[in-house]
Amino acid sequence: MSSISPNKPLSAQNSLPRRVTSSLIMGLTASLSRVFLYTLNSVEVTGLQRFLDVQDKRKDVGKRERGLLTAADIEPHSVCNHVSVLLGAFFSAGQVLPTHRLQYSPHGGLFQPTVPQAIRLLSARPFVKSLSSSGEVGGEVNMPGLPPIYTGNRHSWVHVFPEACVHQHPKMFMRYFKWGVSRMILESEPMPDVLPIFIDGTQHMMPEDRGWPRFLPRFGVKLKVAFGELIEMEKVFGDLRARWQELVKQEESKTQIPRVLGELSDELKYGEEAVKLRIEVAMRVREEVLKVRRSLDYPDEEPPGFELAETWRREPRNDRYKSNVDDSVVNKRQ
Repeated sequence: MSSISPNKPLSAQNSLPRRVTSSLIMGLTASLSRVFLYTLNSVEVTGLQRFLDVQDKRKDVGKRERGLLTAADIEPHSVCNHVSVLLGAFFSAGQVLPTHRLQYSPHGGLFQPTVPQAIRLLSARPFVKSLSSSGEVGGEVNMPGLPPIYTGNRHSWVHVFPEACVHQHPKMFMRYFKWGVSRMILESEPMPDVLPIFIDGTQHMMPEDRGWPRFLPRFGVKLKVAFGELIEMEKVFGDLRARWQELVKQEESKTQIPRVLGELSDELKYGEEAVKLRIEVAMRVREEVLKVRRSLDYPDEEPPGFELAETWRREPRNDRYKSNVDDSVVNKRQ
């Protein structure tokens, strides 16, 4: 799953051609998106300055103390699925980590390589805990099919869409949050900052029931973006982190094997306590996003159980469907 070279120091940064390509792709994409949003639509942003303040404090990589994880509920996009080689190269240069769905790929699911890569990006040092008898820490950790990590990536910013599918509900109710976000909060070292975001309007730009031309976004839409406050991480997740660290300590004492950051034993993957912790973390992250949603005065009479994975298990296993749980339109291919 990983390629570890104990004596090979991490490169300071990516190659110049790669950096130029990445900057061009992200700059062009951001510019075109901004032109589309602000010239053909109405955009209302709440809390932008607090988000910009957070980003300003993170400009100096050497002074960062922890990673930044932003979690958004957005109608209708999710994390990027696996795509063709040409599109894969484009998104990789745009700093998108490819994700695979377990329903469609044997490489998908909670323990696919992308999740450990995100954990390492959020962490102080993407290394093995200890490799030598002297206790020296080192070793580059790269994963097949994913862009390598560099020293300039320490305490990076990772953005996720925890619903992980297109979910368009008329009252903006949310599904349960997938547990990848739980792994990032529990396993990153140190625990990252988390800032919740809520976005409304994109479901009208790309409605699932749209006709031809399906590939083109609609315009004349009122888009709302709300940035929340940085979560008080120790207060909200500290007890769960402590339980996770105790679980890890117990497992390491059994195996006597140094643990690679982001890689887990079967007990830490599938054990009852580990699963309970991921469920609880995901529920608490969802509640923080709901707080941002409430700040926009959206209906708050959400039926009980929407935060639990088992509530949604009776849905069909099709790519696209109207949910028999909440009457939303769902697309699990995007």
